Amino acid sequence: MNAIARATQTSRGFDELKTRLKTTWMTGDYDLFSRFMEKDAEQFFQLLGVASGTRLLDVGCGAGQIALIAARAGAEVTGCDIATNWLEKGRARAGAEGLKISFEEADAELLPYEDAQFDTVVSLFGAMFAPRPDLVAAELTRVCRPGGTIAMANWTPGGFIGQMFKVISKHMAPSGMPAPVLWGDEGTVRDRFREGTAELKCALRVYHFDYPFPPDAVVEFFRSNYGPMSRAFASLDVNGQEKLRSELVSLWSTHNKAVDDTTRVDAEYLEVIATCGSSTRAVPQAAASTVSRRAESLADRIEEGAAGLAAFAEGLSEVEWRTPVSVTDGRSVSIIVHHVASVYPIEIDLARTIASGKAVTEVTCAGNEGRRARTLAPEQSGGGRGGARLHG
Repeated sequence: MNAIARATQTSRGFDELKTRLKTTWMTGDYDLFSRFMEKDAEQFFQLLGVASGTRLLDVGCGAGQIALIAARAGAEVTGCDIATNWLEKGRARAGAEGLKISFEEADAELLPYEDAQFDTVVSLFGAMFAPRPDLVAAELTRVCRPGGTIAMANWTPGGFIGQMFKVISKHMAPSGMPAPVLWGDEGTVRDRFREGTAELKCALRVYHFDYPFPPDAVVEFFRSNYGPMSRAFASLDVNGQEKLRSELVSLWSTHNKAVDDTTRVDAEYLEVIATCGSSTRAVPQAAASTVSRRAESLADRIEEGAAGLAAFAEGLSEVEWRTPVSVTDGRSVSIIVHHVASVYPIEIDLARTIASGKAVTEVTCAGNEGRRARTLAPEQSGGGRGGARLHG
């Protein structure tokens, strides 16, 4: 397998991971699920001391767990998530209460907001589940103003939810991404926020799960309404589902503090409070982040084009490879492919020229009219490959 093919396979695999994650978080009923967690969400928010008028971003907002609380306190709130169905629920809840909240689809790894746009950036057990934590940390820092606050609540590896994820992982194939609970390890968090923050405080806290039904019913509640749990069960056969259910019921029962037919379990999490660096420190970091994202976007476009060209060329038969472009153009398909492939270094040089501020000369409308792009359609030259086309 050549380098382009490997890169294409890796990119495709990551896209599939992203799709699976979105599907996972859109499964179940997170709106109902999160309502049992509102009491401690309120406490988490109150500790932040957010003043009325604060521009607040809730990353991985779900159905608006923190966003709604912040809006009730008078903050100017934006909530973002990859799960569009829960954003709709959040909009409905905000509308019912007469709250003005902007709920938007967005990825924590590439937030569609300006540098330093928010005073406070919050994520309550949300951004920790994105697959590229370094990008998440960079984005949370970038969109927060210098002197502003980044606040996260992340499940710890050794806490109850960390143990629950460990039980689930025994029954499933590895996801290919870093363990989300590493966001609950202070050393890891400090390393991820080592740039762009002036101060970072971490503290272990306890989140209280309180359900008016016994542990076995709690497991079924999670299975029906919590996306990761629901998807885990769906991936197993009947025997596997029963084993997973048995282990989860045992875990909840062992940690249950209630003495009646209810469930009360304490779950440890890491509270992360970071202060964004001063303007002299944060602006270069933000600029570097922006440039990095632009460079990555350009690289992705070039890589996508190269991968498409490689896939097209590798799919041609020997006869098609040597077929003339048309009756009037006797050049073979192979020559055109090599011409197009040679363009990529030119594209990079052109990008460098434009970025340096130099003018691009000798490009005129007349010149373009005289050099109309040809379209190679294999189905018109005997290739018979549907709608495959190569523009050059």
